[in-house]
Amino acid sequence: MAISKTAKVFLILGGIITAFVLVGLIGFAILADRIGRPSVPDNSVLVINVSGNLPDHTVDDPLAQAFGMGEPRSFSNMLLQLKMAKADARIGAVLLDINFPGIGWGKADELREAIKDFRTSGKPIYSFMELGMNKEYYIASAAEKVFLTPAGDIYINGLAANAMFYRGSLDKLGVEPDFIKIGKYKNAPDQYMRKDMSDEQREVLNAILDNYYGNIVNAISTDRKKTPEDVKAIIDGAPYHAKQALELGLIDGASYRDQVYDELKNRLGYKAGDELRTISDTSYKDVSPESLNLNKGERIAVVYGSGAINVGKSQNSPLGGEMMGSDTMVQAINSAAKDDSIKAIVLRVDSPGGSALASDLMWHAIEEAKKKKPVVVSMADVAASGGYYISCNANRIVAMPNTITGSIGVFMGKPNVKGLYDWLGVSNEYVLRGKNAGIFRETENWTPEERAKMENQTNIIYYDDFVPKVAAGRNKSAEEVNNLGQGRVWTGVQAKENGLIDDFGGLDKAVAIAKELAGIPAENEVKRVAFPKEKTLLETLFDRSGSVESEEIAAQRAIVKSLPEDARRALRFAEMLDRMSNGEAMLIMPFELEIK
Repeated sequence: MAISKTAKVFLILGGIITAFVLVGLIGFAILADRIGRPSVPDNSVLVINVSGNLPDHTVDDPLAQAFGMGEPRSFSNMLLQLKMAKADARIGAVLLDINFPGIGWGKADELREAIKDFRTSGKPIYSFMELGMNKEYYIASAAEKVFLTPAGDIYINGLAANAMFYRGSLDKLGVEPDFIKIGKYKNAPDQYMRKDMSDEQREVLNAILDNYYGNIVNAISTDRKKTPEDVKAIIDGAPYHAKQALELGLIDGASYRDQVYDELKNRLGYKAGDELRTISDTSYKDVSPESLNLNKGERIAVVYGSGAINVGKSQNSPLGGEMMGSDTMVQAINSAAKDDSIKAIVLRVDSPGGSALASDLMWHAIEEAKKKKPVVVSMADVAASGGYYISCNANRIVAMPNTITGSIGVFMGKPNVKGLYDWLGVSNEYVLRGKNAGIFRETENWTPEERAKMENQTNIIYYDDFVPKVAAGRNKSAEEVNNLGQGRVWTGVQAKENGLIDDFGGLDKAVAIAKELAGIPAENEVKRVAFPKEKTLLETLFDRSGSVESEEIAAQRAIVKSLPEDARRALRFAEMLDRMSNGEAMLIMPFELEIK
């Protein structure tokens, strides 16, 4: 069908206007980026806000920042800023403003390591808290000096692990869970099958708490120059008000923020009456690391994989939270492997596991990538079950002492909701063709024959897939892996003793190992290239994939956000059960570990 001259004119004009808008937006972003680059006065103090949600990685988008839509701070950028501040002659000191950061114990280890590295520069680094719990003080104690506001308190009163069980609620709702699991420690179904902790779960939790407790005691005793026995006695006597904490030598000052600033002015040699020159982490984020001779040279890919593992694209769902999708991750790994300018790949894993199928797809992508270049895994807070599955075949595995890993096991199951339907007055009937057509009936438990079929499926995943792949990746026999497996969770310390990881360290250590394996001299800087590539504001505006969040999803997210964390946790597992109703086997931690 021919297009009229008028329509052609409108199309041409529309194209020209669109081009001008695009050029204008890009130009505005470049100009705003240059104008917005902060001026860093000499002898400044970098103030890093260690609080709130700290995802491993966020996209750096100048256009979004120009429109006041800056991305949230990330954990990886926080570590980078400490490294930059160490090299930046204009930065005289760092102040860590610690206020309940949303990170686990593995990342707390990694942050402490970065603080220690900064201290080798000879520059002062202080920490400041208004209130501190175990984790906050654990991080703060790595600094040269620790300050607590005079009205503040420190609750370093030991560790508590919380395990929740929903069987009582399910019984009241008339829902009967029907599960199969491989591994005596694979206790994930216990949340639905039991009302209390199994002996195996209690054994593992006690082992983890012993390990964490020992790490914390040793770290504080070293940092605060006390004996381990003194630290244990202090923990048993906690909590402490600021004045008590000062008398015990836990802090270096019961001071308000302005008094800490005065302390820094004296330390940095400011003249009387001078105002302390500070720069926030949000402003310092715009300083280019390349301007400090960092993040340049040969290219190493860092593939970030966070959240529960799922088939499909990575997403951030209202119920499931951050999800690591197999499609997104496989594409990212393949892209990094095919790019000849990329000399090595670091896979950053922060996941409790998830879908067995999705985990295997990622494992295969890593196996193929290894044929072209080295692959090193950096484990963050947790890399367990499916998270360990996608890590086990890397050339080297690096984790922190407090990282949670292992959990080599599998389970399958479904909820029988007949009692709930009866209570609601709902009835249903099935008309079947095929002996096992009703295997996923939601109102019937598995028959003995159906259960035998599902047990066979579960055994295949564990004994024919998971165990052999770990054995090959870690150079162990299948029997050794099975003994270490059984769904058992290990800390980084325990995992290294058992040969499940190779080295202690964070992302920096993994990059250093990747350099070594790629034949890049240790003294050379490298450029880290983040994968998968996240969409910028401009790409989102012109994206036709329908990825913009719908009003319905936004409403769900708001509702879920308003719920208590325990309720959100229950909903996350409910979403997992829904996926299992399609026959997905799960490689996920035996319990959602929460240690405070």
